[in-house]
Amino acid sequence: MKCSSYDNEGFYDEVFCPGDPANPTPRPGARMLVERIESLMSGDLARRQQAAEMALYNLGITFNVYGSEEAEEKIFPFDIIPRIIEVKEWLPIEKGLGQRIKALNLFLDDIYHDQKIIRDGIVPEDIISGCPAFRPECVGIDPPLGIWCHITGTDLVRDGDGEFYVLEDNLRCPSGVSYVIENRHILKRTFPNVFRASNVRPVDDYCIHLLDSLQQLAPLIGFPNVVVLTPGPFNSAYYEHAFLAQQMGVELVEGKDLFTQDGSVYMRTTRGPKRVDVIYRRIDDDFIDPLVFRPDSALGVPGLMESFRAGRVALANAPGTGVADDKAVYAYVPDIIRYYLDEDPILPNVPTYLCRRETELDHVLKNLHELVVKPVSESGGYGILVGPHSTKQQREEYAAKIRANPKNYIAQPTLSLSRAPIIVDDHFEGRHVDLRPFILHGPDPYILPGGLTRVALKKGSLVVNSSQGGGSKDTWVLETEPDRAVTFTDEAVLPPVEHE
Repeated sequence: MKCSSYDNEGFYDEVFCPGDPANPTPRPGARMLVERIESLMSGDLARRQQAAEMALYNLGITFNVYGSEEAEEKIFPFDIIPRIIEVKEWLPIEKGLGQRIKALNLFLDDIYHDQKIIRDGIVPEDIISGCPAFRPECVGIDPPLGIWCHITGTDLVRDGDGEFYVLEDNLRCPSGVSYVIENRHILKRTFPNVFRASNVRPVDDYCIHLLDSLQQLAPLIGFPNVVVLTPGPFNSAYYEHAFLAQQMGVELVEGKDLFTQDGSVYMRTTRGPKRVDVIYRRIDDDFIDPLVFRPDSALGVPGLMESFRAGRVALANAPGTGVADDKAVYAYVPDIIRYYLDEDPILPNVPTYLCRRETELDHVLKNLHELVVKPVSESGGYGILVGPHSTKQQREEYAAKIRANPKNYIAQPTLSLSRAPIIVDDHFEGRHVDLRPFILHGPDPYILPGGLTRVALKKGSLVVNSSQGGGSKDTWVLETEPDRAVTFTDEAVLPPVEHE
């Protein structure tokens, strides 16, 4: 397949430099990949794509969409053309993510204790008290090692200027890391020689780092018992819950498998109760303990919060972390970084208008046709108005919602999101992408090199969420600067892989 017909249409492209569409020039880090693709025989790339999709099917890499009429699991769409990030681009991202998570953790600890940042006028009090994710039940809790956000997925986008911006933080139960690892297993077999020659940083050791981070939270000395708490097989991310538990060699449990006794948490086993020291919970706050949050929850563990408050079990992520990824709080994160760390943010936010402010509300209502407007309380790409792609009627209906509850909405300029090529029939087309790196915050912080590149597979769409028709790519972070002298050797088309 030749790349000569690929047109970036004026967008920043992750694989090709700007220039003549009739003769696109690959970026240095992508040169070997492009040369390899262009050397393939007719139909070879399509066969590799089909083999990758069959491998995903055989591995059962699926997700569920809540509310879907089909109510069935779907294979997560995957495109075999990797996104490549050179080391000089990755290092400031890595440093910026570490800075951001450190500040957000300090913010959470402050919000649930002294609330100095509110008293000093940096963040308005009603932003916190009015946030649905703020949990008064967590006030005064001292989590192990003072860490609230242990696993974070931060969504990044690249604008037309080539600069990365933080789109949002995900500190509750961020998902997608299993796709990162499985995508890599497949891509290493799809372009094995190009992969080796490109000196790509590994992602396969993520679960080792995750287990180590969790074990460090254990309240007792000795070999801690870690479990992954899932809502069950009907959850949209159940595949990931099972995958992470299997990779770490720990038990995957549901709420009915656990109980509390004498202030501690125990797991039911065929050999009798076994104490649980650390719970990696993949259940929302509302359902984690019916004695504290929703009394009708059958997913949680009665008494769990009492054990957590007493320091007899560790929870990752801690309940209440959602206040730090609230879309209204997001606008204050640059100030939060300056307040706690006395540093300027390394990674900038996307400029954000808070509709709760009268002057900014007026600006948003007058410019809906140019803005992306998001409800603070929604996630997964739902409820968003993309102004440039909306109709007049849609904007009028959305304006009425904003006026009725301005505190529930923020707005941002429509960024010229970067694109990457995907395979469409017998040619390449550009699609918009974002990036979700995963950060493990603890005594020994770890940032997964690259993370999950999500792709808006629908032409022209800016929504990359899997629930909205998005897919994914493998993300290669290069360990060293590209070597122009290195080239590839011939590669065979490989059969679908089996799970290792």
